[in-house]
Amino acid sequence: MTRKLTTVGFDADDTLWENEKFFKLTQDRFASLLADFAAKDHLAEQLLQAEKRNLGRYGFGIKGFVLSMIETAIEVTEAKVPASIVQDIILAGQEMLTHPIELLPHAKATLQDLADTYCVILITKGDLLDQERKLAQSGLGGLFAGVEIVSKKSADIYREIFLRYGGEPTTSMMVGNSMRSDILPALAAGSWGVFVPHSLSWEPEQAAAPTDNDRYFEISDLGYLGALIRAL
Repeated sequence: MTRKLTTVGFDADDTLWENEKFFKLTQDRFASLLADFAAKDHLAEQLLQAEKRNLGRYGFGIKGFVLSMIETAIEVTEAKVPASIVQDIILAGQEMLTHPIELLPHAKATLQDLADTYCVILITKGDLLDQERKLAQSGLGGLFAGVEIVSKKSADIYREIFLRYGGEPTTSMMVGNSMRSDILPALAAGSWGVFVPHSLSWEPEQAAAPTDNDRYFEISDLGYLGALIRAL
């Protein structure tokens, strides 16, 4: 058993459970609602730009996504969007906030495998209430030594969290599906970073893989994580 590693942090959305697919389904619904006003590709680009602009105002999560959809609807209809469409956008967001949790393959088994040996913590960003809801419904809460819901992920934030849970950054690992939020800042903090790609990835979370960093690893799913850790 290696003692090089003491602490393992996990991202939540699209690492432990499905998330982005519900955004994609709602975005398709949004395109149908506004089909008379804008082509699907143009609408998607306008929405993406609105989301990027609004990250500093609303942060990550469903509520900011809904507000960005409403803003985009106003823009593409030149402020003539029918109230019924705005209502449908709001209802779509409310449905997203109540959608059942769908765990990704090997998520629970991997956490159970690691929790007895390592300090396993959840490090996720987004809306506080929604993230708490998803964690409660996931049935995984009891497997974590701690839960950190943050507004952003940076090297300084990873250092502070890992130190607070008793591990040096150099003896800690971050596991996630976002290269920009989960992997690059964890590596910058001096930790290991394990990238677990998801089939759907939001464009602002994408970045080039740091393949020249010997603390960077990529696995196809969480089922390979235990063997990777034991080989460190």
